[in-house]
Amino acid sequence: MEYNDKVMDHFANPRNVGKMDNPDATATEGSYTCGDLVTFYLKINDSSQIIEDVKFLSYGCASNIATASVTSEMAKGKTVEDAKKLTWKEITDELNGLPGSKIHCSVLAVDTLKSAIKDYEIKKGLRVADPFTKDTIFQELKKVIYPPASEDICTLKMVKYVYFDDGIATIIVDLPNYDQYKEHIFEDIKETLSRYPEVKEVKVQ
Repeated sequence: MEYNDKVMDHFANPRNVGKMDNPDATATEGSYTCGDLVTFYLKINDSSQIIEDVKFLSYGCASNIATASVTSEMAKGKTVEDAKKLTWKEITDELNGLPGSKIHCSVLAVDTLKSAIKDYEIKKGLRVADPFTKDTIFQELKKVIYPPASEDICTLKMVKYVYFDDGIATIIVDLPNYDQYKEHIFEDIKETLSRYPEVKEVKVQ
């Protein structure tokens, strides 16, 4: 796997790594099963809504650590609203690019940051927890990246059908059987949706 110098720098010398004592918000995304796991801790000024400090812990490959490191740097000093606007493409660009098969790491890093912000907002009564619906599934599928195109499967119009009933999520994806990334995409979909307690089973076709 070829990584550029900036990715290797953040991998070898990650910024803001470590656990935070008494954080205002925290979130963990990913899993040991898929090999990538990230936890973000935030310290937020209630008056200014500025993220004054960010720490992270990461389990995974070089790109997982590097993307979490860059995300922590880009979020620190921003207001909560500005931090929520960070995108995985901005993280990837800041690292001068990632291999296509590793783009999902930047998605995971940004997703975890936004989950931590959501945790803060819920604790402070600034929002209520979102109900799980079919639209939730669509939003989660936008985090699944098709490596050759470095774009999500919804934007690429690969998602043809989504149905959710009685805890069972059914997703039909338009990928030929010979596509070398098909199983990878299917596993990413299952991994992304299975973290929701409302989802008892994920069927991908």
